[in-house]
Amino acid sequence: MKAKIGILGGTFDPPHHAHLIIANEARIQLGLEKIIFLPNAAPPHKKESGLTSNADRLKMIELAITGNPFFEVDDREMHRTGKSYTYDTMIEMTKEFPNAAFSFIIGGDMVEYLPKWYHINELIKLVNFVGVNRPHYDEGAPYDIEEIEVPALDISSSMLRERLAAGSPIDYYVPNKVSEYIKEHHLYE
Repeated sequence: MKAKIGILGGTFDPPHHAHLIIANEARIQLGLEKIIFLPNAAPPHKKESGLTSNADRLKMIELAITGNPFFEVDDREMHRTGKSYTYDTMIEMTKEFPNAAFSFIIGGDMVEYLPKWYHINELIKLVNFVGVNRPHYDEGAPYDIEEIEVPALDISSSMLRERLAAGSPIDYYVPNKVSEYIKEHHLYE
């Protein structure tokens, strides 16, 4: 029997409690053995808009998942040059873990963009897509997407960056260790 592994991709800039709750709920509801947080590379133009470095994002994810034996991080996409595609990552991961069945977790807002993903018709053979909270999902979509329900938390990384830039606290939106790291390194100011 194949090991069931969840993948949660994103910029995680910064990682927040909604990310952690989505990962945990997916793990529980789908019976996954673990969740791999897969931070993607920040495009050079995004760094100019106040986003943090790959090293800072990686450290914040590590701090956010500390103590959870079911969570880990894979930073392979951060080391790629040029465009990084989920398809290429999943080709690598299926070769590295031939006895794994991967569930790729996406937010409801991403479901409509799936037809535009690079090599989507090959990618859907490599992973099971899991859509989180998709109330307006069109049942006639061309892809099989497993649904899970997660308590709605209206927290986004962009909202947190705006709060920090305005000098507002983000206590309770992110794990304490992440908040401390942001303060200590003067991120998003």
